[in-house]
Amino acid sequence: MHSRKEQRRRALQRHILHIESNLNRLQQQSVRWSWARGVSFLAAIVLSSVALFSVGAWLFWLCLFSLGALFIGCIIVHGRYEQSIVRHTLWRQIQQEQMARMQLDWSAIPPATYAAPDYTHPFEADLDLVGERSLHRLMDVAATAEGCAKLRGWLNNVEPDRAAILQRQQLVREWLPLARLRTKLMLHGRLAAAAVARQSGGGAPLESAPQTPPKWQTTQLLSWFTQEAADGAALYRWLLLLGTLAGVNALLFLFSWWTSAPAFWLYTFGVYVLLSLYAGARAASSGGEKDLFRQAAQLQEMLTRLTDVFQQIETFSFHSKPHLAALCEPITQAAQRPSRYLRQLAWITSATAVRGNPFIGLALNALVPWDIYFAWRLLQCKTGMGHHMPRWLAVWHELEALNGLANLGYLNPHYAFPTLAETPLAAAIPLLQVQQMAHPLLPDVDATVPKVRNDFAFDHLGKLVIITGSNMAGKSTFLKALGVNLALTFAGGPVDATALHTIPLRIFTCIKVSDSVTNGISYFYAEVQRLKALLDALQAPHALPLFFAIDEIFRGTNNRERLQGSQAYARALTNQNGIGFISTHDLELVKLAADNPLIANVHFRDDVDGERMIFDYRLHAGPSPTTNALKIMQAAGLPISH
Repeated sequence: MHSRKEQRRRALQRHILHIESNLNRLQQQSVRWSWARGVSFLAAIVLSSVALFSVGAWLFWLCLFSLGALFIGCIIVHGRYEQSIVRHTLWRQIQQEQMARMQLDWSAIPPATYAAPDYTHPFEADLDLVGERSLHRLMDVAATAEGCAKLRGWLNNVEPDRAAILQRQQLVREWLPLARLRTKLMLHGRLAAAAVARQSGGGAPLESAPQTPPKWQTTQLLSWFTQEAADGAALYRWLLLLGTLAGVNALLFLFSWWTSAPAFWLYTFGVYVLLSLYAGARAASSGGEKDLFRQAAQLQEMLTRLTDVFQQIETFSFHSKPHLAALCEPITQAAQRPSRYLRQLAWITSATAVRGNPFIGLALNALVPWDIYFAWRLLQCKTGMGHHMPRWLAVWHELEALNGLANLGYLNPHYAFPTLAETPLAAAIPLLQVQQMAHPLLPDVDATVPKVRNDFAFDHLGKLVIITGSNMAGKSTFLKALGVNLALTFAGGPVDATALHTIPLRIFTCIKVSDSVTNGISYFYAEVQRLKALLDALQAPHALPLFFAIDEIFRGTNNRERLQGSQAYARALTNQNGIGFISTHDLELVKLAADNPLIANVHFRDDVDGERMIFDYRLHAGPSPTTNALKIMQAAGLPISH
């Protein structure tokens, strides 16, 4: 089972070494071209000066233009090498993070986007779906905040929809083997996020500090495209008027030059200048032309990176991936491909960059209504893209969230896709069945303790299983493993098992209960509130059955009241629209199975080898025959009574 994962790990290592080899070569070439830039610049200065004083002006200009062209060429080539170094640096970082995810090396995985889970959620905190060492952090490869949030929403979905799950599962199945395309999407997504971070002053060049940029909130970009813009009709009227005057100016100037007629063009040029100033003032007062240029200039690098992201999707052939093809259709349709719009927008923005030079900008606007024309073109392009941008970004966000699910399966090739039945099955087929199931957040590569896998099945609704066993035997881990794999199932992803069969289930857990000093809530009262909410969810009329998991029930009170309360609560859980577990140390609780056929007992075992506790972490039928609390206290050197 683990041989395939080990092969993939070694392939990742070879890939990282290959990238590092290319990176070293690129850095050497970059140094050479950096020297070439300096040498060509000095040569242009020295040789042009020598030519001017020794031969004449014609050789001076010849040397200056030829060596200047060589210098510009060196700048262009050197810039390309620097850009390639940035991409390879980030590419290597992504592959190193992949290795860290495979080995659960949390120190090398990008920090969690959501540092703390929602403790009011039915299962998010208990199952470690969100947080520092969480499933979401392990899976999240999104560059955008929206893609990151979508993955979280899939994982903590409280009412799974079978049709949506199966549709998403098909998308993940098609997306999983496209490792190269998925990596390119991650790479260009991070470059776009880094561009946004640098623009806001919160980022550093990747070659100097290669680190994962903060998530890009694309709502800022979307709002620019969808917000109400300047009056395009007014701009168009000014463009026609000023364009006509510019044409008249040119004709009168040529007529005066060729025929020695009076310079009538000076009068029309004066009118043109006055109208241009008036049009500019009107546009500025309405937040139009200049504000439009300023915003577009700020977005220019971001849009360039966004073009690279969408181009990866546009140029890929999804002919053998029908579900992905349907999802990406808003981007891949020839009539509305985003790269065409984005390149056009980048060209317009570049054309308006001459406004940064007051002399060139003044000269161009004196000849033609340069700013008015490109403001109108920019507005037209922005309006056209505004209709498509929400759908383009929605596709990208979903692909990023799907990438998290697919990447988990890619890094763990032994994971299986679960099967999801439509309705409660016949009595002969279990409602929920897992084979060789383990916890995704436990390491299974180079682990000192092999990951233990367990089988289990619920045969019909209304059943309660009581888990007993010693401390550290594996009760809590088993409950979390089953809950996490169900969350992955209902998200549409693969699970850490050889097989998982289930029906759509709501999930509610009571595993990590904490008190609140600030709110004056004790641990026991917090547990009571959680258990009351669980029972309400179980007894409420609902089309979906409830899967529940309760760890160490009523641990916050004394033995007598804990047993009495646990017995009553366990009876209330049976014969309801749900299935689930209670783990406990109270061996008296296992006696309920003798009187209620809907209650079953399972346990985890332990053994003692000298002063060392040994656990097999395997689920066994029946109640636990042993306890180990006194053994643990004795091993720690605490006094015990004999």
